[in-house]
Amino acid sequence: TEDRRMAMLDQVIANQKRNDEGDSVYEHIEKKEIYKGALTAPPEIRVTRNIPAGTGTDKIPMGPDGKPADVNAYRADLEKLLHSLMWATEDGRAQRDAYDKVEKHRKDKGELIDATKTAFIYTFMGREPRADRMLLKFRMDPNPAYKATSRATAIFAKIHGVAWIDEQASQLAKVEVEVTDDISIGGFLAKVYKGSHFMQERWELAPGLWLPTYAQYDFDGRRLFMSFSVHEKTFYTDYKRIGPPKEALAEIRAELSKPALTTGDP
Repeated sequence: TEDRRMAMLDQVIANQKRNDEGDSVYEHIEKKEIYKGALTAPPEIRVTRNIPAGTGTDKIPMGPDGKPADVNAYRADLEKLLHSLMWATEDGRAQRDAYDKVEKHRKDKGELIDATKTAFIYTFMGREPRADRMLLKFRMDPNPAYKATSRATAIFAKIHGVAWIDEQASQLAKVEVEVTDDISIGGFLAKVYKGSHFMQERWELAPGLWLPTYAQYDFDGRRLFMSFSVHEKTFYTDYKRIGPPKEALAEIRAELSKPALTTGDP
């Protein structure tokens, strides 16, 4: 029924906000395949170890295999991260301002997630199996009755998509979005063109915590008077809880004291 569907959507939205909070205490390896020009050409590969550092995320370059390519450079990056974490654990005005910014960003993102409930009309398309789970598939079309409250929520009128919800967990398992009309961004200094496309897959990586494992961006547009084209595939692996800055500090200190990093041997 419609009531049941809306109640499930409420649960999906609440879970999505919890996932975002959980993401801030989990590190992971991110592998980007960046396609420049023709999609048939070999992509540029960038691998980073992404570690939450309280007021941001530290991205440490890694080798193509997800391991440090240069141990000395890697050690220097970890030492820089250590300083960032130490700074993030202190209670000063600069820290409070930085955390206020993080909180505002989280609040804005939360409002954007909340808006998806009324900004779209959800049409049930059927069930699809994924591994040993069952997903509910919904088409998302802009709701003509929805009144945007910000420039960010105004974008919803120019996109449509498909969402797959894990029935058992009430979690977003996959989403595909397509731009149906050119979108102006950054105070109209840039534009994302109609036909641009985004897809993301999510899995349960800790009890009750669903995080991205794969994303694909195919965006075309212009910035000022220059055309741009973003074609990327991103793989997220090796999720591991590192905790808030105080816990992360202990983890990174322990890692820096390991013999392989002390001697500079790989």
